[in-house]
Amino acid sequence: METTRQQKIGRLIQKELSDIFQRQTQLMRGVLVTVSKARISPDLSICKVYLSVFPSERGEELMDNVAVNVRSIRYELGKRVRYQLRIIPELKFFLDDSLDYIDHINELLAGGN
Repeated sequence: METTRQQKIGRLIQKELSDIFQRQTQLMRGVLVTVSKARISPDLSICKVYLSVFPSERGEELMDNVAVNVRSIRYELGKRVRYQLRIIPELKFFLDDSLDYIDHINELLAGGN
């Protein structure tokens, strides 16, 4: 169970990372990246960030790019939240494929008439 503090910090990180990714992906035409979830550990040292990518075919390419640039992303996040957080958590990024899963379920339900 997440505490209220964890939820607030998670929402703050989600909002700021969404803005960072929106600015960065403007250069990549035809790609939309959203931060679907940001879960922070109880000690506030690690944040698991789930990214949803459209179109999903570009997901792996984008995740590779994020993995290479994780330090600069954390630095940018640190500049934005330096007055709200003392320690910037370590960021771990994961691909959120829940939209693909929902599409797959819908296809199965539509085909199962």
